Amino acid sequence: MDIKITKVKKVLGDIRVPSDKSISHRSVILTSMAKGKSTVKNILKAGDTLTTISVFKSLGVGIEEKGEVIEIKGVNLFGYKEPEDILDMGNSGTTTRLTLGLLSGQNFFSALTGDSSLRKRPMGRVVNPLREMGAEIDGRKEGELLPLSVRGKRLTGIEFFNKKSSAQVKSALLIAGLLSEGKTTVVEKVKSRDHTEKMLSAMGADIQIEEKTDLYQVSIKGKKELKPVDIDVPADPSSAAFFAAAASIVPDSEVLLKDVLINPTRDGFFRKLMEMGAEVEYLKEREKVGEKVADILVKFSPDMKGINISKEDIPSMVDEVPLLALVATQAEGETVITGAEELRVKESDRIKAVVENLRNIGVEIEELEDGMVIKGKQKIKGGIVDSFNDHRIAMGFAILGLISEEGITIKNADCVFISYPNFFEDLEKLIRR
Repeated sequence: MDIKITKVKKVLGDIRVPSDKSISHRSVILTSMAKGKSTVKNILKAGDTLTTISVFKSLGVGIEEKGEVIEIKGVNLFGYKEPEDILDMGNSGTTTRLTLGLLSGQNFFSALTGDSSLRKRPMGRVVNPLREMGAEIDGRKEGELLPLSVRGKRLTGIEFFNKKSSAQVKSALLIAGLLSEGKTTVVEKVKSRDHTEKMLSAMGADIQIEEKTDLYQVSIKGKKELKPVDIDVPADPSSAAFFAAAASIVPDSEVLLKDVLINPTRDGFFRKLMEMGAEVEYLKEREKVGEKVADILVKFSPDMKGINISKEDIPSMVDEVPLLALVATQAEGETVITGAEELRVKESDRIKAVVENLRNIGVEIEELEDGMVIKGKQKIKGGIVDSFNDHRIAMGFAILGLISEEGITIKNADCVFISYPNFFEDLEKLIRR
């Protein structure tokens, strides 16, 4: 499905975007490991999270929807059932990598595959440390790519340096660590999103965290039974970022984003918007199940300046970097993004997707191996762009379409279902023509 987004007068109103995708995934995966029933309120119901629910039902976990609440009957650490068929991970890298950690320590065989995009994404970053723990995993290109097979084994804890500061890798190893003999430690130079360790701590895991200026270390001891919990999932900052971007670049706009997760490992986009000079304000800051939450007010900001985004900035905004590049087309001066090579192995090569699409609509941009250089204060004429079947690319260019002279047509825009099924409907509610 192709969608054309045309120029609007302003973006105005308040909205509670769908719940956080990362926490929604973990609220199913981690509570399934508890002994007893957990409840999850406001879980995200989108392509990736529905995949997680489907996969864990296939592993014998009782998951029942009761209105706005999902009940999950945990099977304890080793109570999963051998799946009767290949587990289909759809488009979800989070489901795949975290589930690999779980399956590695179970006493049965399983096989995993995914869609054409997921089958191109690197799995060696998880497979190799799991093998160090004793996991028996095989697959295409020696386990680098899906499909993968897992023969569950008795695992032993390891110490692992998480070079890419990948939260998915860290989470997979902590989950495997729960099933292992001894202690598992993950060390990072730059702290990645920490939802897994927060949730595991709330569930009674034997977990220790050491945080210094240039080092983040988390350790977990195996075989400790987890307690069930009740979770209320806050709004997703990655989804909220699109409306914040719209408010900052469309004249006379003002948007209030309600109940947004502002965990410091996740709100990098909003902090960078502030650094550019955008009017962004956190209101009613509060806490939900150990996570910081706020309402975020964003207003049109005509005097934004270009900034530098480096490797240290990427973990807290990795999914929003393409969107910030689009915002940067309206800032004064150049915005330089480096250290973002991880974008090349997402649902699409997001560096290539942004660069090619911007060039197609007449915007000046330089591609770097690990990022891009965006020239600011450019007029957006419009034209046709390719979503590359990537939800974040589709949504980002929809926002840019709001200030385009001739409108922007997005090919295969229905890929937004992966994270935000009602994105275009919600956008329509806020725009004023």
